[in-house]
Amino acid sequence: MNLSKDLKKLIDNAVRTYLRDKSRSRKTRQEVLLQYLSSRVEALREAATAIEQEREILLEMIHSIQNSQDMRQISDGEREELNLTANRLMGRTLTVEVSVETIRNPQQQESLKHATRIIDEVVSKFLNDLGNAKSHLMSLYSACSSEVPPGPVDQKFQSIVIGCALEDQKKIKRRLETLLRNIESSDKAIKLLEHSKGAGSLALQQNADSRFN
Repeated sequence: MNLSKDLKKLIDNAVRTYLRDKSRSRKTRQEVLLQYLSSRVEALREAATAIEQEREILLEMIHSIQNSQDMRQISDGEREELNLTANRLMGRTLTVEVSVETIRNPQQQESLKHATRIIDEVVSKFLNDLGNAKSHLMSLYSACSSEVPPGPVDQKFQSIVIGCALEDQKKIKRRLETLLRNIESSDKAIKLLEHSKGAGSLALQQNADSRFN
């Protein structure tokens, strides 16, 4: 039994019954109908937003699998086979297009542009200074958190985010979360590569030493 569908059907029937009640004025009946439709519109937007978020999560998970440590430690043939499956899933996920437009006033629009520009500037510095970029992103993320932050908060960014529409505030926080997870994955990959190089250099040195002993 699908409770949500049954509940929706029950509400639909109740609204139809109310609209047939001739003791109510036409204006009152239409006002009730509009209020009901308003709740349906918000439910639609929430459902679409949930699908939009699920799409982002799926894409990130597929990307993480392709760049995981396990993928680096299997044979080329196995990696190629798994990547084919991952690419197929990536392609199917990208065929789902959902867009929920956010209604903004001019001030909110400007705040969103400003916040986006700040994040983009930090992202552009990833290759040059990953550690500093991560610290900066953490301070931006802390500015979006309602909980007590573990580190410093970018007060300027916080005031900018507060000026954004509520839906945009949530999207900004989700983007920062995704970026921080990606940095964490990149950091682990770099450490793994450095460890592999170090182990390889040590083996070569030991091999060279053994030849002279």
